[in-house]
Amino acid sequence: MPGLSDRKIEIVRHLVESAPDKIVGGLQNALAAASGDSVLAGVRRLVESEVADRRLRNAVLSPIAPLCVAGAVEQGHISFPPRVMALIWRGLKDSCPTEVLKAERTLADYRADETSTEPFDLLVTAAADGLREREQRDFAAAADLADASREGGAELLLSCLALSPIIRDAILRLPDWISRTTEERAAAARLAYKDAVAISDDAGPRFFEMLAAQLAEPWTILRIVSAVMDHPTEQYLAASEFSVFAEQLMDEIDKNLTKVAQLDLSGGPEAGRGAGAVVELITLQIAEIENSIQLGKEGGWGGRVQKQKKALAAVVEGRLRESDKVIGLALPSHKVRVARVMKSLPRLTGAPDEKAVTRATTLLTFIEAVRSSANYGGFASTRAKVVETVGETIDDYVEEALSLLRDGEVPDLEEARVFLGVAADFSTLLRDPRTGDVIRRRATAALAVAKPAAA
Repeated sequence: MPGLSDRKIEIVRHLVESAPDKIVGGLQNALAAASGDSVLAGVRRLVESEVADRRLRNAVLSPIAPLCVAGAVEQGHISFPPRVMALIWRGLKDSCPTEVLKAERTLADYRADETSTEPFDLLVTAAADGLREREQRDFAAAADLADASREGGAELLLSCLALSPIIRDAILRLPDWISRTTEERAAAARLAYKDAVAISDDAGPRFFEMLAAQLAEPWTILRIVSAVMDHPTEQYLAASEFSVFAEQLMDEIDKNLTKVAQLDLSGGPEAGRGAGAVVELITLQIAEIENSIQLGKEGGWGGRVQKQKKALAAVVEGRLRESDKVIGLALPSHKVRVARVMKSLPRLTGAPDEKAVTRATTLLTFIEAVRSSANYGGFASTRAKVVETVGETIDDYVEEALSLLRDGEVPDLEEARVFLGVAADFSTLLRDPRTGDVIRRRATAALAVAKPAAA
């Protein structure tokens, strides 16, 4: 099969160069089996070349790489359009080909904390010079694009590049600084911070924000802020230029509380697990603030955090208390008089209401998902009571349904089978798979000998 023409290769090259890293990586995996002189083999080689180039680019520009990703342009945060980094890299390859080759050789044998990153830092300095001078077309385009994205964008980008050698070294320490703060690690963080403000008096917040962008959970930067400031009081931190990191985290907690309150029970298990994950995230974020800052007991940040803890417990408990009604709609019953006493028996006629079953499944998934965060979240007691009550409701429903089967009072055995299957699924979600299996085995045994009720 003939290969692609030069024109088509150029079109493919342009498309690949314009694609995000994730897409290019996916293409590389998809084309891994292509070989020989086929069309796909040519595309594979092009993609592999692009992957290698991006690996080098991301290594050289690693301090600013997380600031130049799609969706990162947010008000109040340091961010630049993704194309800015691509333009800077093109400018470096055009104006500093020898230095780029040295950086490529360095990356080939790179060992963290052993290999000198000087070739990378020299390229960053060259990039800053090119952006400042705006003579080379790609650097000029990058500077113009940064300015277009925000006021003073090019100057902000230059200030980030100035901090890059310090940030590059700090990135290697981040896992230690985040995992457990010792005096030695705190001292290292303070030293890196001092190096940053030695470059510019206003570099402190920029230093922390660039580090935050490197973290899987950017809000955990508060640990490093706390280490540098020696576990500050809320009054001291609130009066400093770093107060924004605590305030942003508290604002994020408020947004997450809204997400939990807006849980749509028609969303199914995925929605339940998602809301449960947000509840756990909120407990971690609140713990982060409480561990990083000496909060006051009343008013100020301390008062706000206490209100957030109470709001979390209230919104989760509100959801938990919906369980009786939601389960009752999915496993319907009706009242009958038995020996002068009104008794609730399963209504095993018709098909289960799919919407009601989905809502119940979502809520039960949520109840399970918040188990690990219940103690710290302040709703462990309510959750335990709900689990017990709902478990008893399901058990009673199953016992009564099996009794109706044994007594031949069920008109449609297949419909009974479906309802008992729903009850088994609910028990599995609420407790464990074993309880659901027990219900299914008992239902199978009862249905095997049951006869439908006479018409």
